[in-house]
Amino acid sequence: MKARIPQNMQGGPQNMNQMIRQAQKMQEDMAAFQEEFASREFRSASGGGAVEVVMNGNRELLNVHIKPEVIDSDDTEMLEDLIVSAVNETIRSIDEESAEGMGKITGGMNMPGLF
Repeated sequence: MKARIPQNMQGGPQNMNQMIRQAQKMQEDMAAFQEEFASREFRSASGGGAVEVVMNGNRELLNVHIKPEVIDSDDTEMLEDLIVSAVNETIRSIDEESAEGMGKITGGMNMPGLF
């Protein structure tokens, strides 16, 4: 019984070596992107700027700024909602920029678990 080599694998060792080099380059580019991305700061605000949060690319909350005029001990629920909204918007922004950056490196290939 003969084994068939897929069309895209023909070309022998040179083609395989080229693929390995491309994969290694992609891996290096991804590692550099992840390192740079982790150190970036992302900001979002809610309530017309009443609450602002700052997170890094690792989704770690770095800072929360609350304008004094929105602090009302009789309405803590509103403040809680503003904080949740700002945090969620920042996470969405991080996810979108991460996917965009990784997509540029991988050429749009879907690689689950990278980010």
